[in-house]
Amino acid sequence: MSALVTPISISIVGGGLSGSALALLLGKYGYKNIHVFEKRPRENDPQQRARSINLALSERGIKTLEKTGIIHEIQDIAIPMNGRMIHSVDGKQTFQPYSSDANRCLYSVSRQLLNDKLKGHADELGNVKFHYNSNISELNLRSKTFTSTDTKLNNTSKYSFNTLIGCDGAFSQVRSNMVKFDRQEYSQSYLKHGYKELSIPANEDGSFKLDKNSLHIWPRNSYMMIALPNIDGSFTCTLFFPFDSIEEGGDCFSKLNSKDQVEEFFKRVFPDAYGMMPTLLEDYFQNPTSSLVTIKTEPWYYKDTSVLVGDAAHAIVPFYGQGMNAAFEDCLEFYNTMINTFPDASLESFSAEKLENAYKSYQNARKANSDAIAEMAVENFFEMRDLVADPLFVFQKKVEHLLETKFPGRYISRYELISFSTTPYSEAQNTGRINRNILSKLVENNTDYDLSKIDLTLADRLIKVLLNK
Repeated sequence: MSALVTPISISIVGGGLSGSALALLLGKYGYKNIHVFEKRPRENDPQQRARSINLALSERGIKTLEKTGIIHEIQDIAIPMNGRMIHSVDGKQTFQPYSSDANRCLYSVSRQLLNDKLKGHADELGNVKFHYNSNISELNLRSKTFTSTDTKLNNTSKYSFNTLIGCDGAFSQVRSNMVKFDRQEYSQSYLKHGYKELSIPANEDGSFKLDKNSLHIWPRNSYMMIALPNIDGSFTCTLFFPFDSIEEGGDCFSKLNSKDQVEEFFKRVFPDAYGMMPTLLEDYFQNPTSSLVTIKTEPWYYKDTSVLVGDAAHAIVPFYGQGMNAAFEDCLEFYNTMINTFPDASLESFSAEKLENAYKSYQNARKANSDAIAEMAVENFFEMRDLVADPLFVFQKKVEHLLETKFPGRYISRYELISFSTTPYSEAQNTGRINRNILSKLVENNTDYDLSKIDLTLADRLIKVLLNK
């Protein structure tokens, strides 16, 4: 190891979506000497397919990308999705719009293409440097030093830093070092389900086999499969499935060990999808089975030395499509806190106390909201898995859209608040609880699910009393 210690102003561990977005935001503002350390190679290894290939981009993520100045490029690689397409076992498809406003949509976007855009623009700034194939070791938060080994070139370098930002995901090395200190809380909770990526290729002419402007869901009570469109005409499918049987004799990953078992299962449970999946067996046995974890920690910072952003601070399950969006919202909040605290883009001239207070302000703005979306994401798993095919649930969604149309700005669904606004997650969660109470009262005794029987006078009164609108 070289005795030379290279000084860094801002060190970002993790060059994924949040690390790259944060480097771009801070770099564009004028912060100097930003170094991003990423364990993966510069070009993504096509064999590494544990992570979802495409993601759902919504308003919170869009707002951050607008601030980076590259949103126009992202729109070129994104596909709008206006609602859910529900696939029943008999092959029937039912469309459920996300919003009463037909113009509102989520966007399916490639993780890799989005990450490449962010890294590319950050790289061009000149004040941001990416270190790929970088294995971080000997991280010492007290001395503000760490060692980086280039696993490709086998070169080792030692660095010192003013501050270090952990953007290194759910199993964050930075957070692992922080939890060694006194009064650092940490918890993790796994679902009994895992997930596996599969695929539906494009037709020979490059067209889509399914409606490209929908998020497709095959709900099957204790498990489900979803599919998001890609710009090449294919769909990325994700099977969310129990590791082991939840009920006696139930289907699960541990029971699908042979090609015959996998084929029999898909023919029986997802017959319409099976006919569109020529690489099913290859995908199933080559792609990893990954776990679903919720991680919480507090505080998100250690003095003025380190701070956590994105999954490193709050890993959530993917069932609200908000993991990336919440991480991007972290980035924007962190960026705004930093430029308000250090408007001259210099850390060296300010006290450690001022930087620590900035980190505390950032955490105070985000912690309750990250806890809220973590809880709602788990709830939405059961909604997507169990309820989207339930007649009462479908009727309640229609009632919600009716209320949004009849009482614009007064009644707004929880989904609308989360996906199509930047309303704080904790506020959306509270509003959602009240909305559930309103809907319950309005659909009571409406056993034939007749929308014309909804008492709008009662709805008006409930909205006034319970929502104060």
